Amino acid sequence: MLIATLTVTALAVLAGWGYQAIQPPPPKLCGSPNGPPITSPRIQLSDGRFLAYKESGTPKNKAKHKIILVHGFDNCKELILPASQELVCELGVYFLSFDRAGYGDSDPNPKRDAKSEATDIEELADRLDIGLKFYVIGFSMGGYPAWSCLKYIPHRLAGAALVVPVINYWWPSFPANLSKRVYRNLLVQDQITFWIAHNAPSLLCGWMTQKWIPKLSVVEGHPHIFSGDDKEIRQKMAAYAEENGFLNKPRQQGVHESLHRDLMVGFGNWEFDPMNISNPFPDDEGSVHIWQGYDDRLIPVDLQRFLVKKLPWIQYHENPKGGHLFFWTKEWSDAILGSLLRGQMPTAT
Repeated sequence: MLIATLTVTALAVLAGWGYQAIQPPPPKLCGSPNGPPITSPRIQLSDGRFLAYKESGTPKNKAKHKIILVHGFDNCKELILPASQELVCELGVYFLSFDRAGYGDSDPNPKRDAKSEATDIEELADRLDIGLKFYVIGFSMGGYPAWSCLKYIPHRLAGAALVVPVINYWWPSFPANLSKRVYRNLLVQDQITFWIAHNAPSLLCGWMTQKWIPKLSVVEGHPHIFSGDDKEIRQKMAAYAEENGFLNKPRQQGVHESLHRDLMVGFGNWEFDPMNISNPFPDDEGSVHIWQGYDDRLIPVDLQRFLVKKLPWIQYHENPKGGHLFFWTKEWSDAILGSLLRGQMPTAT
């Protein structure tokens, strides 16, 4: 009896420890006593949350084109498209970037999903009065908010560009043999991370914060996942962020509401399959573009190619030498802008 009691007690203690280990800590809200200061202008959304934003480029009242930029994983509104000032002035482009929920100075959203990202973008556009129609450019993990805009608010879009957009291996339209083959080519630590994010999201915080087993390669800076050009561009991006004081800003409210929740949504069960989205511009009054690097080791080119075959109304651009970060150069930023706003094919090499 004593042994049984001790065993039950030990199991209860271990279960309690395990439960505590996987519970995410509360976020350090901007402006709270223990949180970081609010350093950006913010608008209040209909659900009470605050969304931080940044305006740049041509003044809004003089702009010919208004573009909302959607940042990627472990990033923030400060690292926007580094287009040349000459092109921005020529085209009359107003940029509106923002910290997605839980990132930077924006409040977390514990109910975040793909649809909420689109409604955040729509509310931001309305609060800042940028007009009925606007463009959206989503980068990397910011690709799923862009897909969500195409699904839920296509009537608000003048055009869209998805730049190295995230791929969800569980989208139903992918042939099982193709998605499984590509998935199995990932690093084992990434396979595990994405599987947990999709199938057991409540365990993701515990997995991402444990110290014994390698987790998501991009967080740990695994050398395998970056091409030679990516490594050089990544260093420039980090130096730019440090020089301008926002190197640690994406995670300042906590990694769970920023990074972990991004993974849970990006690789979770979506309410829609992007490959079933209808063309939002049947009369060619706008255009949708996908930009992909052939040597992108984070976003598989094979799945991106399959996707655009299913959606022939999307204009597909593939950089034959590009990695995941090729867009963060003036040449390719200009090509992305020129193609979206003027319909010109890219000239960057």
